[in-house]
Amino acid sequence: MTRVVIKCTQNGPNLITVDGNVFAAMCRCGASNSKPYCDGAHGKIGFKAEPTEITVSE
Repeated sequence: MTRVVIKCTQNGPNLITVDGNVFAAMCRCGASNSKPYCDGAHGKIGFKAEPTEITVSE
């Protein structure tokens, strides 16, 4: 079965991983000009957030 995990990085994007490989980096700061994808804007605006991990399927 495919393993899908959402890794919320510290002060950065949500990384969607499929079987251990990064599939997409999703914006969670709200400042990206290429939403829903991360463009690094979190670094420019000083976005702060704690890391966490959510397993969607195993």
